[in-house]
Amino acid sequence: MGAAVKSVVMPVTEGDITSIMTVVNRSSFSKLFDEIGSVDQVGIEERVAKFTTRSIKKGSKLWGLKTAVSMVDLTTLEGKDTPGKVASLCQKARHPSSDPEIPPVAAVCIYPFLVKHARKWLADTAIKVASVATSFPSGQSPLELRLDEVRTAVSDGADEIDMVINRGLFLSGEFRAVQDEISAVVEACGDAQLKVILEVSELETYDNIRAASFLAMQVIRSGDFIKTSTGKASGAATLANTQVMLEAIRDFYLATGIPIGMKPAGGIRTAKQALHYLVAVKETLGDAWLNSSRYRFGASSLLNDLLRQIEKERTGAYQAPYYFTEAAESY
Repeated sequence: MGAAVKSVVMPVTEGDITSIMTVVNRSSFSKLFDEIGSVDQVGIEERVAKFTTRSIKKGSKLWGLKTAVSMVDLTTLEGKDTPGKVASLCQKARHPSSDPEIPPVAAVCIYPFLVKHARKWLADTAIKVASVATSFPSGQSPLELRLDEVRTAVSDGADEIDMVINRGLFLSGEFRAVQDEISAVVEACGDAQLKVILEVSELETYDNIRAASFLAMQVIRSGDFIKTSTGKASGAATLANTQVMLEAIRDFYLATGIPIGMKPAGGIRTAKQALHYLVAVKETLGDAWLNSSRYRFGASSLLNDLLRQIEKERTGAYQAPYYFTEAAESY
């Protein structure tokens, strides 16, 4: 009888697994980019540069500044937040200025444990109570814990939930898992509006930002939002990555008829910046998005600069910063 033939099984190394997963990830991303298209980086950056050169006349400028005030999600997301601080923030949200022509802001955005306090102080207004959730800002705790946080915030009175996606799942090409988690949060929200935070600075490329935008929009509801950032990572909202998301919203709307809102957050501190963002909205999505039901600014320090600029347009003179009540600085 001949000698037995022995099979040799080569051990699989960590490097082999990494190589295999890299190929799988590239395949996942390539397929998605084929479906939704990629981003012309040069074209995006040239276009947003032109937005900053638009000349806005006095009447239009004043309208834009007041509209921006009405779009602010007045935000505090600090470890030292207290019910007293949120009470002050809610008063600022109700009456940003002594000028009765200045509108209230759109929402107050806080941590979940403070929702019941904000609900009490805003109960007689149209100002929304927004809460970050889903293990903000990392999004890394077990899914059921994240969903419990959403349910608790909603039961305490949150009108809106700002969730974060699991960026690790996205960058690993686990797109179905990303969408399944977003869908679970949609269900946990009930009637509360959802804003899906992509944390764009961690997505690395414009193509990835567009891809994550589409993945979210495919599973959220009409009137829900996509949002750039938590405000906790470096390189948060920029006009360019916001433009990538605006164009994704436009393309998704043209394909489906479903309107999705947009919220840039993190690093928008001046009225001049806010006007540039509004120019981008008008020229990309049109007037239907120039209201707080479809567009928000995640900011706090922005509000006082908007008020200063409005006063400047009205009187011709800048007011000192202490002329306005303090706003939180977390964004």
